Amino acid sequence: MKQLDVVTFGEAMTMFIANQPGALHEVSQFTRELAGAETNVAIGLARLGLSAGWASKLGNDAFGRFVIDRLKNENVNIDHVWFDDKYPTGFQLKSKVLEGDPEVQYFRKGSAASHLNITDFKEEYFLAAKHMHMTGIPLAISEEAREFANHALAFMKKNGRTVSFDTNLRPSLWNSQEEMVKHINEAAFQADYVLPGVTEGEILTGYKNPSDIASFYLDKGVKLVVIKLGGAGAFYKTASEEGTVPGFKVEKIIDTVGAGDGFAVGVISGLLDGLSIIEAVIRGNAIGSLAVQAPGDNDGYPIKDKLLAYIEKNLQGVK
Repeated sequence: MKQLDVVTFGEAMTMFIANQPGALHEVSQFTRELAGAETNVAIGLARLGLSAGWASKLGNDAFGRFVIDRLKNENVNIDHVWFDDKYPTGFQLKSKVLEGDPEVQYFRKGSAASHLNITDFKEEYFLAAKHMHMTGIPLAISEEAREFANHALAFMKKNGRTVSFDTNLRPSLWNSQEEMVKHINEAAFQADYVLPGVTEGEILTGYKNPSDIASFYLDKGVKLVVIKLGGAGAFYKTASEEGTVPGFKVEKIIDTVGAGDGFAVGVISGLLDGLSIIEAVIRGNAIGSLAVQAPGDNDGYPIKDKLLAYIEKNLQGVK
């Protein structure tokens, strides 16, 4: 089994981005792209030169083959991807915006990925990775996928691997906010690094102050909490240090989708590369700022040389 730096898992979808602004039902032409929080992270890590693997199920259909081809082209390992003849690959429609948050409509109910279950779990594949990254989305899409996610988390922790967890709340996929908070926090408490947005942190903990949000998780044994503050940057806290790292100045925001995943790419890659926490968060802020300046979910994710040059050029603005 090929050794991996990072393994992740979740649902990938074919995404159709409107070619012109306006209500989705009025748009006649779309551009096809790849969507999925975990595939975004795997792609971002691979572009930085890390070996990243993605585990999931796809429908044995045109959308599924499109996903596989894109991941192959991005050098993401797909040895733990199953094709399902019974259930389809999900897809989504995304509006074109000139600035800010686009409208997204999902067609994912009953997808192949939602039928990912414990019997699909390949221990040797996950053991080949030094680190596992997961998000709250597999916990939400079905009970089967939630069991897979919790099994993967417990397995990796038992075998001494580090785990990062992006809460990535999707309230529309849950029966209630109470159910969402319960299951997301149960997973977060087991992770080494927790990466919520500040609004997500308030929902999950009841606290508004980033330091209090972080302490909520640190008290449960989490080693590092990094809270995304949007354009203001990010707040980090461990048992012994804390601070705010300012964001990179962005003149125009094209599309915010994928920025949080890009932030995770920066933090995870930085920690795996042996950077300090502050340096890793700077890297996360940098990729997040590049992501919002591009239209696709991961179009703005850089290769390593571009990332380092971007940070060096713009760092004075964030000190």
